[in-house]
Amino acid sequence: MSQLSRTMQMEPPRVRRAHGHPWRWLTVAFHWQTYRNIFYLLSSLPLGLGYFVFLLGGLASGIGSVIAGIGIPILLFMVLSWWALAAFERQLAIWWLRTDIRPMYRQRPPGYSPWRWLKSHLGNSVTWTSLLYLLARFPLGLLSFVITMGLIALTTRLVFAPLPLIIDASYGVEPSPLAIVFNGGLSVLGLVIGLGSLHMFNGMAFLSARFAGLMLGQSDLAARLTATQAVAQAATVKAEESDQKRRELIVNVSHELRTPIASIRGHVDSLMIGLERPSAETVAPAEPAELRKYLGIISRETDRLGGLVDELLSLARAESGELKIALAPVATNEVVEEVFASIAPLAKRERQIIVVRDIAPNLPLVVADRQRLGQVLLNLVRNAIAYTPTGGIVSISAHADGADRVVLSVADTGIGIPQEDLDRIFERFYRTDASRARTSGGFGLGLAIVRDLVAAMGGEIAVTSTVGEGSTFAVTLRAATQLPTSTERADAAFTQRPHAHAPRRDQGQSEQVIPW
Repeated sequence: MSQLSRTMQMEPPRVRRAHGHPWRWLTVAFHWQTYRNIFYLLSSLPLGLGYFVFLLGGLASGIGSVIAGIGIPILLFMVLSWWALAAFERQLAIWWLRTDIRPMYRQRPPGYSPWRWLKSHLGNSVTWTSLLYLLARFPLGLLSFVITMGLIALTTRLVFAPLPLIIDASYGVEPSPLAIVFNGGLSVLGLVIGLGSLHMFNGMAFLSARFAGLMLGQSDLAARLTATQAVAQAATVKAEESDQKRRELIVNVSHELRTPIASIRGHVDSLMIGLERPSAETVAPAEPAELRKYLGIISRETDRLGGLVDELLSLARAESGELKIALAPVATNEVVEEVFASIAPLAKRERQIIVVRDIAPNLPLVVADRQRLGQVLLNLVRNAIAYTPTGGIVSISAHADGADRVVLSVADTGIGIPQEDLDRIFERFYRTDASRARTSGGFGLGLAIVRDLVAAMGGEIAVTSTVGEGSTFAVTLRAATQLPTSTERADAAFTQRPHAHAPRRDQGQSEQVIPW
C-alpha cells in the first residue's frame, strides 16, 4: 500500500478508555489508566497557567518592541517556543492519555532553505491552532482542576462520614441507630459518587484527548494534502536522480568508448600504411609478425567493445524489467568446474597466473540460476586475474556454511583494494585505479553486475582485502533444502534494482580470448 493510501486510511485520534467493556464499569477503580487520566487533569492547571503567562508576556513584548527593531526576533522566538511547547503537549497527551494524534507537520524535505521552511511553518494551520490550544489550556485546566478536586473532596467527605462516629465509639460514646444509618448511607453514597466520578474523569480525559488531537494534529484534509505533497516530492527527487544517473551513464559510456575506438583507429591506420606498395615516399610494408601484433590488438579492443555493449544491453533489460532470474537447485561444484576449465588455461597462457580450485565434498545444492551463477563466478575470477601480477595465484573455493548456506569464494594474490574504496567498488563505473583498469580491459561494471545478480538470487556478497596482499570475494547462497516457491521466482525478477546486470552470453563465448 502506498504512503498516500496509508495516510488516507488513518483512524481519527482516539484514547484508550480505562473501562474497556461495559460490564466492567464497576472495576474502573482498579485500572491504572484511570489514575493516569486524573494526574493529567490535575496537571492541566499549573501547565496551562505557565503557558498563558509565558505566551501572553512574550507576544506582548514582541509586538510592543517592533518599532524598536527587536520585536521581530522576539516574535520569531515566540513562534518557535510555542511550537516546541505544543509538541511537548502532544507528546504528553500521547503518553498519559494513550491516544493517537496525527503529526503536526511533515519532515522538512531536503534542500529546503531556512527561510522557505519558516514560510511553510507559518503557513501551516497547526501552528496557529496549537497557539490557541496553549492559551485555552489555562481556562480549561482551571475548570478540570476545580471539577476534579471538588469531586475528590466530596467523595472523600462522604466515604469517611462514619469516621466521627467511630472515633466517638472509641471513647465510649454510643452513637444512635439513626446516626449510624445516616452516616452509613452517606458512606455508600460517597462510594457511588466516587465510582461515577472516576467514569467522569475518564470522560473528561477522553474529551481532552480529542481536543488535543483536533488542535495539535493535522486535519484529515491536511494529512491527505501533506501525503500527496510527500509523494510528489519523492517522485520529483526520484526523477531528478534518474536523470542524473542517465547523464552520468552517457558521460561514462562516451569516455569508455573513446579509448578502444582510438586504439582501433590507430592500429588500422598502421595496417593500411604497412599494406601499401613500397615507393620512394612510403616505408617498407610491415612484416607478418608486426601485422599479427596489430591484428591482435584490434581483436582485443573489439572484444572490449563487445563486452561493453553486452553490459549496456543487460542494463537496459534490467531497467525495463526484461531480465529475469530462474531459480532452481544448482550444483555449485559443477559450476566451479566449468568456470575453472574455461578460464584456467587462458590465465596460464596469457598472464602466467595459476588458477586453482578447492571444492568441499558433499556440498548441498543451492537456490540459484545456473547460467547467472556461472556469470557471477566468471566475473569475479576475471576481475581477480586482471588485478593479479604475473606469476600470481587465483583460488576458487566452495564450502558449506552451516546446514543452510554455501559460500563460493574467489581469492587472489593481487594488488588489493584500499580500505576507503571497499564501500564503493560495487558502484557502476567505479574503479580503484582508473588507469590500471582501463589498460586491463575493465569498464567498472563487472562488480555491479555481480552484486545485483547475487541479490536477485537471494544471496549476499562480501569482500575483504589487504593492500599488497590480495582480495577475497565471498558469495553466500541459500542451500536448496526445498524448491523455490512461485513467489520466490517472481521476486527474483530483476525489476526492483535499476543497476547494471550480467550480460546474456552463449556458452561458447567463455572460450574466446579474454582481454584481462
